[in-house]
Amino acid sequence: MSGADTAPKGALSEIDKLSIDTIRTLAIDAVQKANSGHAGAPMALAPVAYTLWNRYLRFDPAHPHWPNRDRFVLSAGHASMLLYALIHLAGVARKDGGNEPALSLDDLKNFRQLDSRTPGHPEYHFTTGVETTTGPLGQGVANSVGMAMGGRFLGETLNRDALPLFDFNVYAICSDGDLMEGVASEAASIAGHLRLSNLCWIYDSNTITIEGHTELAFSEEVAARFLAYGWQVLRVADANDVHAISASLETFLQSGDRPTLIIVNSVIGYGAPKKQNTAKAHSDPLGEDEVKGAKRAYGWPEDAHFLVPDGVYDNFRDGIGQRGAELYATWEGFLREAKDADPAHAEEIAALQEGRLPEGWDRDIPVFPADAKGLATRESSGKVLNAIAKNVALLLGGSADLAPSNKTKLEFEGAGTLSPFDPGGRNIHYGVREHAMGSIVNGLGLVGLRAYGATFLVFADYMRPPIRLAALMELPVFHVFTHDSIGVGEDGPTHQPVEQLLSLRAIPGLVTLRPADANEVAEAYRVVMGLKNQPAVLALSRQPLPTLDRQKYASAAGVAKGAYVLADCEGTPEVILIGTGSEVQLCVGAYDALTAEGIKARVVSMPSWELFERQDEAYRNAVLVPEVLARVAVEQGSVIGWDRYAGSSGAIIGMSTFGSSAPIKDLQAKFGFTPEKVLQAARDQIAKHKR
Repeated sequence: MSGADTAPKGALSEIDKLSIDTIRTLAIDAVQKANSGHAGAPMALAPVAYTLWNRYLRFDPAHPHWPNRDRFVLSAGHASMLLYALIHLAGVARKDGGNEPALSLDDLKNFRQLDSRTPGHPEYHFTTGVETTTGPLGQGVANSVGMAMGGRFLGETLNRDALPLFDFNVYAICSDGDLMEGVASEAASIAGHLRLSNLCWIYDSNTITIEGHTELAFSEEVAARFLAYGWQVLRVADANDVHAISASLETFLQSGDRPTLIIVNSVIGYGAPKKQNTAKAHSDPLGEDEVKGAKRAYGWPEDAHFLVPDGVYDNFRDGIGQRGAELYATWEGFLREAKDADPAHAEEIAALQEGRLPEGWDRDIPVFPADAKGLATRESSGKVLNAIAKNVALLLGGSADLAPSNKTKLEFEGAGTLSPFDPGGRNIHYGVREHAMGSIVNGLGLVGLRAYGATFLVFADYMRPPIRLAALMELPVFHVFTHDSIGVGEDGPTHQPVEQLLSLRAIPGLVTLRPADANEVAEAYRVVMGLKNQPAVLALSRQPLPTLDRQKYASAAGVAKGAYVLADCEGTPEVILIGTGSEVQLCVGAYDALTAEGIKARVVSMPSWELFERQDEAYRNAVLVPEVLARVAVEQGSVIGWDRYAGSSGAIIGMSTFGSSAPIKDLQAKFGFTPEKVLQAARDQIAKHKR
């Protein structure tokens, strides 16, 4: 199933030309009607995209979620009308087996309008046929590397004998802007290292960016750069040369040892009047006069709008439609054979398709005994992660060159290392490439795998775009961030996260968890693995934290609700102490002292703001009793936002500056993270509110 159909692909027939010009004019009309968007790139790239989709792409429009479909990524997301036109003309169904189209002609007419299925940039989950959300340049191509890695992993893990259940290819169209972005360079480097021969980037080299000609800022030899990465590089001198495009795609399909970059020279706004300013064609509607001029150049009726001539729909049905249906039917036959041969294997494939975990995935999660010395939560995380991963075959991940520090290496027998020679390895070495790691993790998630990345919390700054996009796409991926506070110590303020927790909590849809001890770590992983439509991050300590005695304190199962009463008193407390992560032990120490003095106190462990806010008002009020105004919140991070829980008159012990380079005990004393400081704040709060 690895090749395209065998029909001659070189010649450009009349129906081919008509179909290409239909793509162009649909883009022109949609952008003009919206008075917003980018028509130039779709006009120029229509022959390239048409050739790929209607002659090569292994995609069944009637079953758009077929697991072994080829993936097409429009990394140049500003050219979204190119993709929308293809989805419409190919007759992509809105969902498997459904009759409603993913995009009707009316949807194209509503381009960039409120609640339309054709937003300004393609959005995954929103429009069937869109494989990933592309907007920030570079993200789409970086996602495509994860998809290609995921495709090879699935093939190595789930293929049996002569049953190629997973052998899909990944194509991405990228722009000059994509290749200027550092994340694309990071991702291309990894792809070359891993020899991802199922990956093809098509580079639209049109020498135009929003500010003008690329010579303003971009003069490198792209081909030489990609050859140095270990890619195969092909050139197409003219984007209208369908024969050359086909020949390049055929060469890609025959290549078995490296990814492919096809450099296509195009003229943005192709077919528009010569006086058309190319930068304008990139970023603005053409205007009525130039729309008519462009249509004249295509031999199109000048006053026709959103015209799909007779034969165009049939052409796509006979091309991508027929080929896709045949490939899908063949794949279903393979799947039936696999199910008959091995029911357990069939269950693995079903779990992948349905996005669910296998039975018993959590059976080996450890319960940690009480221990005053305890473990760093990064250490307990490694133990829990390994316990889960050995029972979840489609869970894989790695670190940005920090696996020994992040404790994310999978060490059970057979875990292996993902490499050019072992595409089924479970451990991924990302190198010092945090940004690409985040984007690749998203790509792995987009093909149905449970994927994770890892680094120090402070370096979440390098990963903000992919984390944000994971939340926007509702992907159940996760990241393990260790060294979560000034507890990093001597490495100093460059490595001590202060604002990172706050910035992660600001991302809608992201679940941030900062567990207080080993058993909270275990429960945090239960939460993370149970998420189906949300990404998550774990913030974990470098330094050991006491493992709390759960016979004395409440069960760590309260983590699932985001916050819970860890230690309490009889009746209504006089003061509530709220902590996360390593600071919970400070609250417990102050609680013990207050209790010994006969003061009624409560300790609330709050590992996740987001999960707590999901609980009903009755539960939230039961944990943070509204009438108790004496409160102290403690966290080695920004104080911003904690007034939400401490109250406007409560005390917040946190960070309002950067940290310092010193041993951890000196840092904690300097910045006030001691039981004595928490105890004094509690006493002050009680006295204040009694007055």
